[in-house]
Amino acid sequence: MESHENITIAEYQATANSFREGTWDHDVSQNRQALVKWMPRNPGRILDLGCGPGRDLVAFKAEGHEVIGLDATPTFVEMAQQTGCEVWQQTFLDLDLPGCYFDGIFANASLLHVPQISMESVLQILWQSLVEKGAIVLSMARGNQEGYVNRPSGQRFVSYWEYETLAPLVQAAGFTLADHYYRPPGLPQDQQSWVVIVAVKPQSEG
Repeated sequence: MESHENITIAEYQATANSFREGTWDHDVSQNRQALVKWMPRNPGRILDLGCGPGRDLVAFKAEGHEVIGLDATPTFVEMAQQTGCEVWQQTFLDLDLPGCYFDGIFANASLLHVPQISMESVLQILWQSLVEKGAIVLSMARGNQEGYVNRPSGQRFVSYWEYETLAPLVQAAGFTLADHYYRPPGLPQDQQSWVVIVAVKPQSEG
């Protein structure tokens, strides 16, 4: 049976140009600022996890950060490399990251493609790749179910989370919770379809 990752990557690959056009102007500066606020260094070294075509690579780079992109979709990797940033082609369930390397990890609408059963182990790998006091921002679609979402050109696997269901896994992976909020800003919470969690890798004792 074809893996959910391959099915999702194929859909993004088929729609890469329209995805880029449709999302390039989305304003997620609130999430970028939340990451930088909690990072131990500014500017610092950032991993844009699931960087897509590279919108946030451009934004972080313009602020002086050293930013590396990571995505599993080949066309997105090619697009993101055009920003001049280094981009790694990896899937979330087969990450190969250096240890204690990044000041911040920006996971904006990307880890929602990880099955709920695998989330804690993925978060543990991300924890290991952060320096002490390093920060992570997770922006996730709200809800409690998981499964395939039908798109015109295929399917994407999506797992939905609430703060109450995701926060314990973030803590179990070793992080300290720093902040959370809901998006888009300015709407009643029941109409905000995204939850954002900010967490920090604590300094080791001793």
